[in-house]
Amino acid sequence: MNTIKNKKIAIVGAGPGGLTLARLLQMSGADVQVYERDINKDARAKGATLDLHDESGLKAIRAAGLIEVFKANYRPGADRLRIMDKNANIVFDDHANETIVMGQHDENFRPEIDRGPLQQILLDSLQPDTVNWDSQFVSLTPQNNSWILEFKNGTSVLSDIVIAADGANSKIRPYITETPAFYSGITAIEGAVYHSETASPRVHKLLNGGKIFAIGDEKTLIVSSKGDGSLVFYTGSKTTQNWVVESGIDFSNKAQVLAWFKKEYFSWDNVWLELFENASSSFVPRPIYCMPLDQTWEALPNLTILGDAAHLMPPYAGEGVNMAMLDALELSICLTSADYNDTLSAIAAYEKQMRLRASEIAEQSLVSGDALHSADAISFMLNVLGQNDLNS
Repeated sequence: MNTIKNKKIAIVGAGPGGLTLARLLQMSGADVQVYERDINKDARAKGATLDLHDESGLKAIRAAGLIEVFKANYRPGADRLRIMDKNANIVFDDHANETIVMGQHDENFRPEIDRGPLQQILLDSLQPDTVNWDSQFVSLTPQNNSWILEFKNGTSVLSDIVIAADGANSKIRPYITETPAFYSGITAIEGAVYHSETASPRVHKLLNGGKIFAIGDEKTLIVSSKGDGSLVFYTGSKTTQNWVVESGIDFSNKAQVLAWFKKEYFSWDNVWLELFENASSSFVPRPIYCMPLDQTWEALPNLTILGDAAHLMPPYAGEGVNMAMLDALELSICLTSADYNDTLSAIAAYEKQMRLRASEIAEQSLVSGDALHSADAISFMLNVLGQNDLNS
């Protein structure tokens, strides 16, 4: 039986996971509403490009019937990678290889798409008025077998099933489990440069429309091009858990962040200063957390969770959005399957496989994060890429 027949479903969070789930459930005739805190789809600056993987993100896109529109919006060549040392020497270069296009790929092809176009593809696939913007979640109150959701804008709704897709700082997760995330030991600082061809021409040329992993002194600097002519970058360094506060840095003050970079990355080539000198907006510090690999909880019949809200992990395996979209696919299958007699058994089956899968990927992400911020980081990356002979 379809366990969600005649049930009202509320998805909290309009990221890729939440929107993918809404699309898949609507394809099965479900009554779905999405509630998102942002005022509109353009309210927030969008970070680095996303690489979708065949067995997860792309699998969900195919199931959602969106592969053709995805092909029209992804960025051929944006997956090309340069590994560089701190002195801007190239130690691995993907750019000499022929650009692969979709339809001529194997399961290792990971096409890149900007977050904005991916969001638009998913939004356009939904029924009108599915997404309720400016709906910041405040609280859940049980009522019979349903939930009353209250929002900061003063509205409230009654839903039979609530699905938390509200990200790393999920406000719904505590209703499911109080298990906290732990600090990974690494803090990133995110920045962006608009019009990078003119604003930071040397780095723009090194980037060549793709990605850079610069590594040295147990630190990283990851740079990604975007389709709108901008670039985004992320430092990565070992800090104490409360370093963001204890450092005293005002991350909206470019001079202070530049001074920090010059001190922390003092032996790095001056070419990287271009990024910090020409950053276009405030920097965003991001202490990197991870959910415990052995986390578990008792399934509920009317409340579940996906994506970062369920299994926050470091970004160093490139799996975050892919895991969220695969969660959406697997949850939609369980909720609409004839194999389950009720929502409790459907949700329990989804959560069991989700936790197992996410635990394995999170462990890989932790290992990769540690290795990238170690003395042997370049060798690690070349081994991952099967290019260890280049490190001679």
